[in-house]
Amino acid sequence: MRPPDNAGVPCGGMAVDNITQVSALNAPNRSGCDVFVYQRAAVVLFPIFYSAVFVISVCGNTLVLYVICQRKHKFNSTSVYLVNLALSDTLFTLALPGRITYYIRHFDWPFGDFLCRLTTLLFFANTYAGIGFMTCISLDRYLAMVHPHQLQCLRSVRVVRRVCCLVWALVSLEVAPLLFRSMLRERQERRTCMEYFDFEGSRFTPYLLLLACAISFWCPLVAIVACYARINLKLRAAARQSSVTGRSTRNHRANTVILLILLTFITCFSPYHLNVMQFMSRKINHQPSCEELRAFKSSLQITVSMMNFNCCLDPVIYFFAIKTYKRRVMSLFRDYLYTSGASTKMTAENSSSNT
Repeated sequence: MRPPDNAGVPCGGMAVDNITQVSALNAPNRSGCDVFVYQRAAVVLFPIFYSAVFVISVCGNTLVLYVICQRKHKFNSTSVYLVNLALSDTLFTLALPGRITYYIRHFDWPFGDFLCRLTTLLFFANTYAGIGFMTCISLDRYLAMVHPHQLQCLRSVRVVRRVCCLVWALVSLEVAPLLFRSMLRERQERRTCMEYFDFEGSRFTPYLLLLACAISFWCPLVAIVACYARINLKLRAAARQSSVTGRSTRNHRANTVILLILLTFITCFSPYHLNVMQFMSRKINHQPSCEELRAFKSSLQITVSMMNFNCCLDPVIYFFAIKTYKRRVMSLFRDYLYTSGASTKMTAENSSSNT
């Protein structure tokens, strides 16, 4: 799976989409370069991968929404951000059955143009909403631990809800142009969805994409790393001054949450954005050959899949961020082991009695 057209490689690409849509696929057509790469392995691996993502994401995010909504009276700033992150992942899962069907049918999209556009929008909305809310959670933990008495007005539920609305508004503006571009292409008796891209139309396109990646990826990454480093310094200073207390335990849990966010961010979002940036940097210096275009398109298959994998890692963040969620998961796990053990024991007893 790859981003569609120029709009499908957004690093925050609404402006880039408006510029590059002028000549969709003109350059590849002129050169006779067919960038579509049919990979038989993808027909097997992608349905398995996205099926696993679907199951894990539905279970993990549904559970966190259930747990948090059960304790409405205890809503705090972190809970609000986590609910929005879970909602983003849940919306993303709505697009997965279509993609799974698409790969099972050997890159043939049977659901029409509008649903193809909507699927693309949900894919990239999840990406940048996830980046936004992970950054917000890191900043929230930073304010709670480094400035516990100052700036606490920024952690009020009312302010946090407004911040979440702002994040959703920015993400909507960023991905909305994807609804106005056809994502379907006729190819070898197939209707492919999200398989083509084009970077032509303006000599400024590579610069705009590099700028968009810097704003939507590098700035959040720097903010998360800075929060993690500052909190670590705070914890070390506190450890030298006092013994371990309940408060220090809470601080270390918050530090673990930011570490998990940082690892998830680097693992899922870095490969895609670095891939786009290296290609744009090379494109500034020379016109890519057909082989380079195909290689880049193939690499996007892997990096976009890794980007979508964040839905599986977000429940791990919930596990450490919300004690109620952690207790609920452990309870379900114990119940499963107990039921499984009881079933095995009953089967063994029945077998022995029959003999």
